[in-house]
Amino acid sequence: MEIHPYLSEFIGTAILLLLGNGVVANVNLKKTYGSGQTKLLLIAFAWGLAVFVAAYIASKSSGAHLNPAVTLGLAFAGKFSWIFVPGYILSQLGGAMVGSWLCYIIYIDHYRITEDENTIRGTFCTSPAIRNFKNNFFSELIGTFMLVFGILFIANPNIDLNNSPIDNFGIGSLEALPVGLLVIVIGMTLGGTTGYAINPARDFGPRIVYSLLPRKGKKPDWKYSWIPVIAPFTGGAIAGLIYHLIS
Repeated sequence: MEIHPYLSEFIGTAILLLLGNGVVANVNLKKTYGSGQTKLLLIAFAWGLAVFVAAYIASKSSGAHLNPAVTLGLAFAGKFSWIFVPGYILSQLGGAMVGSWLCYIIYIDHYRITEDENTIRGTFCTSPAIRNFKNNFFSELIGTFMLVFGILFIANPNIDLNNSPIDNFGIGSLEALPVGLLVIVIGMTLGGTTGYAINPARDFGPRIVYSLLPRKGKKPDWKYSWIPVIAPFTGGAIAGLIYHLIS
């Protein structure tokens, strides 16, 4: 896809400053998840590598969307058939629930001796560093926009589902690594406000699993739960629409 050079420079420089200044803000400002901590670095790299491994495995069969916001964004961009969107989203949600449950089983002895319920919930789903729904929503929207917008430039039309007349974009084996790097940089730069869910299935599915655990004093925080679902969907859709407009 070709973009006018002026527009390309505008978009590229805006992204450069968004992410570049973002990491400085995340590290230096008070009460961000990156402030005075090294854990965010480990988490960001681990999530990025997890995306790489998962995408590499799923890429040849499904295009490895692994995220309802990505699926929706590709559909809005005209790069994925709408007929497959519901099935993809349901599959992603189910996979997220099973994966989080398996993690719980592996660490079950450690869950039993961990008393802080907020810490336990944090191993399943996200929560804001500062609770401000308007800003939390905007943070998740922008983070997901960057993810989907980046994927649209990285992914290739490599999936043919039942000879669909619409090119079905997806993450191929070669694109899995740069998408993993994209997730890492989003976590380091924009993840300090909400923990960067940027994936409705990643947050909602594990939150359901957490709410079903046989524990006293659970805090699933359903009042916040709509933000890491609706905001990523919105960011993904906007990314797809903008890509469609400039392509």
